[in-house]
Amino acid sequence: MEESQGFALTQLRKSIENLGCSTEKHENPTLMRFLVARSMDPEKAARMFVDWQKWRSSFVPQSGFIPDSEVKDELESRKLYLQGPSKSGHPVMIVKASKHYPTKDQVQFKKFVVHMLDKTIASGIKGKEVGNEKLIGILDLQDIGYKNVDTRGLITGFQFLQAYYPERLAKCYLLHMPRFFVAIWRFVCRFLEKATQEKIVIVRNEEEGRKMVEEVGEEALPQEYGGRAILTALQDVVVPSPLS
Repeated sequence: MEESQGFALTQLRKSIENLGCSTEKHENPTLMRFLVARSMDPEKAARMFVDWQKWRSSFVPQSGFIPDSEVKDELESRKLYLQGPSKSGHPVMIVKASKHYPTKDQVQFKKFVVHMLDKTIASGIKGKEVGNEKLIGILDLQDIGYKNVDTRGLITGFQFLQAYYPERLAKCYLLHMPRFFVAIWRFVCRFLEKATQEKIVIVRNEEEGRKMVEEVGEEALPQEYGGRAILTALQDVVVPSPLS
């Protein structure tokens, strides 16, 4: 570790303690994610960390995870799949937007976002959580209509990633984007931080599709995306342990 990083981590721990929180259960890789997300500014990173701890303790049960039973309405559509690992060792989360319909129950939808992010990250843990595990997301927009468009839900998902899962996203691919969705995506991008936007790739043609397959790896991708894996619904995947 570079001396400057070590100094920043020390300052971050002090700043968090000054805000009345503890870092006792969190190793350097976890804290570094918050520093990177806030441009290595210890005070800003400390506020983000404290906000995350408060949110986690209020939103997620004491068990440390949101069970399938609390999000069964969202799971029933089988719109989300969990594959992996990728070439770089990351779990791959695939969302089929054509199977999604906006819900009026925003509380359950937010729980579903946390459920899928926690489970995806947990599936990438090898033995013990390091704290810097990342995920790859694929949003498949093939065959979507206006009835499937959920601008609010899309913004919520990315905002949760940015606020409560800093530096967990390795890359996100958007596939089969229809022409009418371009304006919607531009609106969504207004709510995305620059660092998030830089990790998003819109796959527009076969060549870019082949590049995605090369980057992610055939072993992780299902056959319909150019790989050799079998598409597996999120609820059918058993992970070793949930995040805490």
